[in-house]
Amino acid sequence: MYDHILLPTDGSDATDATIEHAATLAETYGATVHVLSVADSRNRFESPSAGIAPDVWEKSELERAESAADAAIEALPDGVETERTVVEGVPHSTIVDYAADGDIDLVVMATHGRTGLDHYLVGSVTERVVRQSDAPVLTVRAADEE
Repeated sequence: MYDHILLPTDGSDATDATIEHAATLAETYGATVHVLSVADSRNRFESPSAGIAPDVWEKSELERAESAADAAIEALPDGVETERTVVEGVPHSTIVDYAADGDIDLVVMATHGRTGLDHYLVGSVTERVVRQSDAPVLTVRAADEE
């Protein structure tokens, strides 16, 4: 049923909840988990941090994306086959394109990622992926902090 599961990550705490779901499905179906982290190319212009030089912002954003992918891979069980991809782009469209081009059977995403002003400026990545993806999208609600 599921051979290829896409796990987009932005390194937020909300991603932790999705990792467990993706791992369980991958172990159940013998699927490969494709970990995708997108360095948001828009933030250097739209972020409240836009006062930072674009090349400094780009390097910082790419390091964040690399770190997020590495953390997700590390959190997955050893027996789960993984593929790691870090790219620069617009997160929702990059995720939708990766799912279509990679014959992804299921996308597993958190309902909450980045928050605050960035969220309101660019909208919900998950919401856009749900609306645009041809692959089914399993949304996982992050656990509320106690």
